Amino acid sequence: MINQIRIGWAAAVLGFAGFSAPAQPADSTAAATGLRLTGYVEAYYAHDFTAPRTVRERPGFLYNHRRNREVNINLAFLKAAWSGNRTRAGLALQVGTYPQYNYASEQELVRNILEANAGVKLSRTRSLWLDAGIFGSHIGFESAVSKDCWTLTRSLLAENSPYYLAGLKLTYESADGRWTLLGSLVNGWQRVRIPEGFRGPALSTQVQFRPTKVLTLNWSSFLGSDRPDSLKQGRFFNNFYAVLQPGGRVGLQLGFDIGRDRKPVVRAGSEVRVDGGGVYVWFSPVAIVRLRTGEGGYLNGRVEYYDDRHGVIVGRTGTPNGFRTFGYSLGYDHTVLPNALLRVEGKIYDSRDPVFEGRHGLSRTSTALTTSLAVSF
Repeated sequence: MINQIRIGWAAAVLGFAGFSAPAQPADSTAAATGLRLTGYVEAYYAHDFTAPRTVRERPGFLYNHRRNREVNINLAFLKAAWSGNRTRAGLALQVGTYPQYNYASEQELVRNILEANAGVKLSRTRSLWLDAGIFGSHIGFESAVSKDCWTLTRSLLAENSPYYLAGLKLTYESADGRWTLLGSLVNGWQRVRIPEGFRGPALSTQVQFRPTKVLTLNWSSFLGSDRPDSLKQGRFFNNFYAVLQPGGRVGLQLGFDIGRDRKPVVRAGSEVRVDGGGVYVWFSPVAIVRLRTGEGGYLNGRVEYYDDRHGVIVGRTGTPNGFRTFGYSLGYDHTVLPNALLRVEGKIYDSRDPVFEGRHGLSRTSTALTTSLAVSF
C-alpha cells in the first residue's frame, strides 16, 4: 500500500511538471494533497572521438550532454509542487549545461526556471484542468530529465523540438484513463519571451490514446511561428509516436516528426521574396528498442534520421545536401540504487555531407561515448 502511494505521488509530480512519461500506462492511484519537495542531479562525461582535442563542445544542434571531454552537470533542479483538491502549482529551479545552451535566448532570470505554473480544476466531476505559466513540453516522448527517457542522450528530433512551452493550456483526461486531450496558447516555439516583431500567440495541441495498458498512441502539433510577422513565415509541425510494452522485457518506441515553414519574405527597401515562395519541409523518424537484461539492467538501441536540408531548424550547413544525417546508438543502464541510475552510451552520426568538425577538417561522421550518473530525491 505504501509503495502504491509513493508511485501515485511520483506520477502526479512528474505529470504536473510536464515531464510525463508516455511510455508508462496511466496510474489511477489518487495522489494525496499537500506540498511535495523533489530534486534531481545528473552528472555526465562525454568524449567526442571525432572532434579535435581543443574543441570543448559537441555539435550545435545538441543541447543535452554538450560539453566535450569534461565532467559536468547536465541538469540539476529543486522543485516544490503543491497539489490540492482543485488547485495545483509548481516551481522548479535549474542549473547545468542543458539550461545554459537551451535557454540562451531567454532573459537571464528565466534561464534558471525549469517550470513555474499554477492550475485550477474547472470541473468537480471530470479531470479538466486549466494551467498557466512555464511547462515541460507535451511534444514528443523524451524530456530533458534523462532518467525518464529510454536512452541516455536525446534523439535528434527531441533536441530540435520544444523542451518547454510558456502560456495557457487546457487538459482533459477521460475517466477510464484512455484519452488525454490538450489545447494550449503559447508564446512561440520553445519561447518564454516572445520574439521581436512576433505578435503571437501560437497554438499547440495533443491527442493521446491508450487502448491497452501496453500501447500508447500520440499526436501533438504546433501551429504558429517563431519569427517576426514581417517574414510571413508560419510553421505547422506534427509529432507522432507510439510506445509498445513500456513495462515489458522488450519495449519499443517509434516516433516521427514533420514540419513545414513558409519561405520568408524579406523587405529591404523594395519587397523581395526569397526563393520564390513556397515552403521548407523537415522530418525525422526514430526507433528505440529497450531490453531488460536483469534486475535493474536495460540494454537500449536507437536508429534515427534527420532531414533538414534547408536549414530551418538545425541551421544552414553550406553544403550541397544540407543537414541529412543518420544516427545510431547503443547503451546500457544499471539501477545502482532505487534512486540512482548509472548509464553509458555510444553514438555515431553519419551525414550525407561533411558537417562535423574533425581533426583534419570537416567529417561526414561523428563518434562519441557518453556516461552519466543521475540521482533523484
